[in-house]
Amino acid sequence: MGKKKRWLTALLTGCMAAALFTGCGGGGNQSAGEMKTLKVGVTNFADSLEPTENAFGWVVVRYGMGETLTQFDEKMNIQPWLAESWEISSDKLTWTFKIRDVKFSNGRPLTAAAVKASLERTFAKNTRAATFFKYTNMEADGQTLKITTEKPAPSMLGYLADPLFLIVDVESEKERNFATQGPICTGPYICESFVKEKAVMKKNPNYWGGEVPFETVEIPSIDDPNTRAMALQSGEVDMAVNIAAGDIGLFSDTAKFHVDRIASLRTVLARINQKGILGDPKVRAAFISMTDRKAYNEVILKGTFIPGKAPVPPSLDYGFDQLTDPNAYNVERAKQLLDEAGWKDTDGDGVRDKDGKPLSVDFIIYNSRAELPIYAEAVQADAKKVGIDVKVKTVDYNLLDKIGINGEYDLLISNITTANTGDPEIYLNWYWRTNINGNNPQNGSGYSNPAYDALCADLAVEFDRGKRRQLMIEMQQILLDDGAALFLGYPETNIISSTKITGAIMHPADYYWITNKIKPAK
Repeated sequence: MGKKKRWLTALLTGCMAAALFTGCGGGGNQSAGEMKTLKVGVTNFADSLEPTENAFGWVVVRYGMGETLTQFDEKMNIQPWLAESWEISSDKLTWTFKIRDVKFSNGRPLTAAAVKASLERTFAKNTRAATFFKYTNMEADGQTLKITTEKPAPSMLGYLADPLFLIVDVESEKERNFATQGPICTGPYICESFVKEKAVMKKNPNYWGGEVPFETVEIPSIDDPNTRAMALQSGEVDMAVNIAAGDIGLFSDTAKFHVDRIASLRTVLARINQKGILGDPKVRAAFISMTDRKAYNEVILKGTFIPGKAPVPPSLDYGFDQLTDPNAYNVERAKQLLDEAGWKDTDGDGVRDKDGKPLSVDFIIYNSRAELPIYAEAVQADAKKVGIDVKVKTVDYNLLDKIGINGEYDLLISNITTANTGDPEIYLNWYWRTNINGNNPQNGSGYSNPAYDALCADLAVEFDRGKRRQLMIEMQQILLDDGAALFLGYPETNIISSTKITGAIMHPADYYWITNKIKPAK
């Protein structure tokens, strides 16, 4: 499709979206002083509000419904939230939390027993919970909760800030379908209605954390980033999350828009299945070597992304500059490795083959982030130059987790927050620690390295920050040496808002989109 045609398609899509949103109330027709409805344009994220499914707890926190025991500030420091304070025993096994004396949105008190029931529910419903920590005992007494872990858990406070562990009123599940109606939590807003295309939140009259400024929050899912930008420009939404880097220039008028953009904690990568064609170390090394990641990021994406190299982005201090990539860009090396692996173009069709089978791989992507199809098409073009056929297949974002767990891919694009619990430990564990009988379900790639697993085990019980950092540097180098994944680039992240509102900021943790700090401008 030519540039003109693509532009026209985007324009028509935007017009249709504007037609869809017009007449919904709020947004562009309200003056700042009388605003009662906040409209937030987001990418499609979840088809359910059940917080233990996939990573849908994120959307419950992002939409202002759910809160966790702890939270991250703008510098990723742990802060109290539903837990006022905490202490750890001398043997580093028992954590004692003082639970804030507040109410759920339905008026029920938040007690330590309610928190205990919520955490127990999470562990019962999602096997991923045990990949954070395992507990041997939980005791509730009034507002005091004690959690005893199987092993020392240095990152416990960060684990409990992950939206998987948001606190719900388990009792309300008897009266309410969490998946379709949203869970009862303690946040500033309550779910009034939810479908995949649009969520509507109402003010929580029992909110403990200060004034809730809007009566209603409308959250349309606008999957296409260009359409999201147009909706913000037209006033159909008051703020939008993750505008495409190439569209940020549209919001340079500071009288109309506030742009909050930060170096993110995210890495865009292609997970590599070790069980198919790419399981051959030489083929895998060749595939990574033929990708011109500098050109992808500095030329095609116009310098809005940093070229990929390592698992953890350079925005975090985990040895990015000292790590070496043995599979840095080298087309001739890629061709040589493929020759050595026995892949030759025997029929002159431009695709290498072996034993009558073409060197063809499926690259699974989703397109709600503008850069992802761009990366995939660039990889596809580079692969063609060395005789590899890459078939790009687009799926709904909600299918990604299942595809990743089941290993139903050759390459699977992912845009991952690498420090979702304060540092990269969980990220480095989930995707590459050996999955033994389903004990690490996120690693569906089949990647396994005993030396890597040993470092994971050391990291799990190490409290010293300097030693933790060194362990994670060593872990990254093993992944690079093994060609465990293709690290494509490191994005910025952003929230752009109309100047009719204040307080809309992007946090590095990427959890706190809608808060009671977002208010009409005076």
